[in-house]
Amino acid sequence: MSSAQKDGIDLERSVEIAEGVYWVGYYDEQAGLHCNPYLIVDNDEALVIDGGSRPDFATVMMKILQTGIAPQQITGLLYQHYDPDLCGSIPNFEDIIKKDDLRIISDSANLMFIRHYSVSSPLLPISRINFQYEFSSGRTLQFIRTPYSHSGGSFVTFDSHSGILFSSDLFGSLGLEWELFFNLPPECLDCFQLSNCPEKRSICAINDILNFHKTVMPSAKALKYALEQISKVPFTTIAPQHGSIINDRQAIRYVFEQLINLPDVGIDGLLDDDYKFNFNRLKERLN
Repeated sequence: MSSAQKDGIDLERSVEIAEGVYWVGYYDEQAGLHCNPYLIVDNDEALVIDGGSRPDFATVMMKILQTGIAPQQITGLLYQHYDPDLCGSIPNFEDIIKKDDLRIISDSANLMFIRHYSVSSPLLPISRINFQYEFSSGRTLQFIRTPYSHSGGSFVTFDSHSGILFSSDLFGSLGLEWELFFNLPPECLDCFQLSNCPEKRSICAINDILNFHKTVMPSAKALKYALEQISKVPFTTIAPQHGSIINDRQAIRYVFEQLINLPDVGIDGLLDDDYKFNFNRLKERLN
């Protein structure tokens, strides 16, 4: 982790992005892919969302401790898909929390892979808790399934208390110019010349988001379905697992529009719409 302060924010410390909600990730000016673990603190309970990779665990745990939370106050580890940049540190969390009732929470389609991270804690499918997680205070997190964006068991998490949608890979970004909070200049909000910036900027934050989705999402159909599910949620802030937190309504609207109309997503960028399998070639080969 390199020393960093951007926009008056000390990125070497945990950052409270809403009351009781903390960004506990890291900033590396050499990394194009920034990971964003989050911590929700509710009275004397805490929940970690997408806790991060094994190499990043020391940084993430240090920032969790900076919030005043003791490891034993963490009651659950929530994972919105099963990639190692989210799940790699599960054994580290288990070793330091040391609680028999610590729960690993995810979709059942993810848990069949998450168990291979040498998990010793109970695995809790979100379907078993009616797609919501409730703190002792009654505060509730809602889970919205977004299948194949980008894995079969992918989902996003809505915290109605803060208005934050933890969007996993959706609304994520890949690029060297990174900020914790998405900052889009007003003149960019209606730009549709993304391939040739009218302002002559060398780096386009919107293109960084679009290119990430083209690479990570399997198809435009999966992406559009996920965006449709998200559009039903009354969120005010989007907190992705990669990229920047988006809390400006106009920026959210603009990014939504760009993603909905995004061409060449995943396999769509490799195959024509009318692609058909050549059975004759297969028959010739097998004969």
